[in-house]
This record gives sequence, C-alpha cells and structure tokens, in this order.
Amino acid sequence: MDAGSETVPQWQRNIFKVLKDGGVRQVAYVPDAGHSHVIRSVIEDPEIEDIVLTTEEEGVAIASGAWLGGQRAVLLMQSSGVGNCVNMFSLLQAADFPFLTLVTMRGEYAEFNPWQGPMGRATQAALELMGIHVLRASRPEEVEELVTAGLEAAFQAGDRVAVLLGQNLIGRKKWERNQ
Repeated sequence: MDAGSETVPQWQRNIFKVLKDGGVRQVAYVPDAGHSHVIRSVIEDPEIEDIVLTTEEEGVAIASGAWLGGQRAVLLMQSSGVGNCVNMFSLLQAADFPFLTLVTMRGEYAEFNPWQGPMGRATQAALELMGIHVLRASRPEEVEELVTAGLEAAFQAGDRVAVLLGQNLIGRKKWERNQ
C-alpha cells in the first residue's frame, strides 16, 4: 500500500478493503483529510477509477450513472457536503437507484470551525428526510462491519445508505497558524 501506511489506523485500511472486495469500481470524492487513506488507495489501484468532484452533488449523478453502466460506485464526502446534495438525492428516490456514501462528520467533536456545526448537526436528519438509511460508526471496531453492511444493503438489496464516520474517529482538527 502507500508509504507510511503503518501510521494509518486499521479502520481506514478496512474501509478500502471492504470497497475493493465489494466490487466498487468508481469512487467519487471532494478531497477530504478524513478520507485521505481511502482516496490514496483508490488512486493507486488500477481497477478502481478515482473521480475528483468540484462539488458533492456531482457524486450522486456519478453513482447513478455507474449503476446504469453496470458498475458500483461510492461517494466520499464530509458532512458539510450533504447539504450540497439534498436536491440531487431526489434522483435516487425517483429512479430507485442503489446508493452508498461514506460521510466524515464535522461539527460534533472538538470542532474549531463554527461553520461546520450547523450542517454537522443536521446531516443525519437531512439524509433520512431524503430516504437514505443512516448507519453511524463512532468507534474504530464498528467501521468495517457498518461499511460492509452499507455496501450489501445498497448493492444487494437496492437500498440508499450513508455510513457516518464520527468526528471522534478522525480526531480533533486544529486551526494552524503560520507565524
């Protein structure tokens, strides 16, 4: 895997393994430090296409198009990106597309950025209002099982699923000042 992978928490390695073993062939994302290991792993894997987005709602369309083309796709985003996707989530319901997104949470654990709070608090409710089943991982030992369950629910049962990765998993973010 990547250089320095020994410092990557096992739960992050497990996410990539679940996606790879689950037949995911496209991963769409807006760059995010919380997803950085999965993103680097996807970029390094020639069997999975990495798709950098300019905004998260593009990922909903990418995932839908991938399904129509016979492939599985996953959208990686931060909780702040959920607000950008609400209108596009209607596509998932109207066309009855399966969907899986992994959402790193902000605004809930030792958050330094006040702009992250409102959407962080509204993320789960917004997803549920749009018909997306929400699973939440707060401890490292929960991640692999919940991502596996989400993947199976989406691509075997045709469900729309979001796995929320609690901010406490990622750790505290701190504002860094250059002096």
